[in-house]
Amino acid sequence: MNILVAGGAGFIGSNLAGALLGAGHRVVCVDDLSLGREENLARHRSNDRFKFIQLDLLDQSRLDALFAAERPECVFHLAANSNIQAGAGDRTIDLHRTFLTTFSLLQCMKNHGVGQIVFASSSAIYGERAGALREDAGPLFPISCYGAAKLASEAYLSAFAHGGAMRAWIIRFPNVVGAPATHGVIFDFINKLRANSRELEILGDGMQEKPYLFVCDLIAAMLFAWEHARETVNCFNVAGEGTTTVRRIAEIVVEEMGLADVVFKFTGGKRGWPGDVPKFEYDTRKIAALGWRASRNSEASVRAAVRAILGKGAEEL
Repeated sequence: MNILVAGGAGFIGSNLAGALLGAGHRVVCVDDLSLGREENLARHRSNDRFKFIQLDLLDQSRLDALFAAERPECVFHLAANSNIQAGAGDRTIDLHRTFLTTFSLLQCMKNHGVGQIVFASSSAIYGERAGALREDAGPLFPISCYGAAKLASEAYLSAFAHGGAMRAWIIRFPNVVGAPATHGVIFDFINKLRANSRELEILGDGMQEKPYLFVCDLIAAMLFAWEHARETVNCFNVAGEGTTTVRRIAEIVVEEMGLADVVFKFTGGKRGWPGDVPKFEYDTRKIAALGWRASRNSEASVRAAVRAILGKGAEEL
């Protein structure tokens, strides 16, 4: 198929492009490079089924011309503001970069008769809820602009899909880890310890606890859902077994870097920043019933990601 990957120069998008190329598809990656990095795509450049185009998805006329020229049959939409802290400070960021990018893509898809979209959503849509999160939970009250924009995007995907000849797959990501990382707790810890191997500042109390999923498993889940789920709108939580605390992540990073006697200094409070959901767990029985399970649990995903970022037996698609 001809596939458009929006946000293709990012950490997840660049790995997804490799998987799609490996499956024989033609891939056009689009990214404005505000957060993505063109070097993430270097390994795909020699493939004649790969193309990269630098483009702002909010430039509707250029996006429309791209759809007309490249004729995608499916869109994998990963473009978004991935800096939740920045979105808390400037509440227009997620409106434009997380929600309006979705609307712009949907408009072009409708205008050009593109019938499939796979959307990267987030646990942030659930807000703070007790117990294992189910896809049919509700009502939903996100506590970050990022979560609100992702939830609004889901609603528009559903409306567009039910209003015309379009099918949508919504994949609600947990905390995704791996290489090439550009942000996130593991990336931050490694950089802090490279600067000062004697102590590590940890935001919050270190007891924040979430499911972590290695990027290869995430992409396998996305492709599995896309290939096997056939409803008009298909929505899945994706994660491996278990959760991991921020303190345990710090311990794993210290172990893998071969450091000793590192002092952990906590900033205090139950959350790392405004809009951070300190604890959640996923109910993943829906995608399990479809036939998919992660190859790693949460802690194994964290360790694999640390090793990948450090270049120790890095696992790539």
